[in-house]
This record gives sequence, structure tokens and C-alpha cells, in this order.
Amino acid sequence: MSMKISDFQTKDVINIVDGRKLGQVSDLELDLRQGRIDSIVVPNYSRFFGLFGGGTDVIIPWRNIVKIGTDVVLVRIDDAKVYRAEEEDVQVR
Repeated sequence: MSMKISDFQTKDVINIVDGRKLGQVSDLELDLRQGRIDSIVVPNYSRFFGLFGGGTDVIIPWRNIVKIGTDVVLVRIDDAKVYRAEEEDVQVR
């Protein structure tokens, strides 16, 4: 299956742990050595993650993606990890 980045960016990202809509994919991080997508980037407007304030990005590792559907990307993120920037699974930049 192939997909354009522009198609990916129109999909809503939903966390299946709590049903929250995290936003839409704004960017992808690539692993150039392995030739694959490393993570997806979702802008954080502090609507759900108020501890970081506006303008930060949530980095979601590819391994946390559960399913890519027609309109949505389902991800599994434990809220506690999102609030701790030092956690490996979800980083904030």
C-alpha cells in the first residue's frame, strides 16, 4: 500500500486509550538509514496537553500507531507518558 504525505496530513489522529482527538499529522520524521518513517508529528495547541503550552509538537513513534484508516490514524498513547517529556515513547520538541 502506498500513500502520499499530503493524504496522511488530512487524517485525524485519535488516541484509542481515551478517545481523544490529538489533531492532524503535521510532519513525519524519517529514519534515512533504514528508509522508513520513524514517527509522526502532531502539533499541540495545549487543548489537551496544557502542561506544555501552545506551539509544541507531540512526537508519536511509528510503533504506537495501531491502524491507519480512511479518515483517521489510531494511536495508542498512555497519557502519563505524554505529560513526561523525558519518556521514550512520546517526546515533545
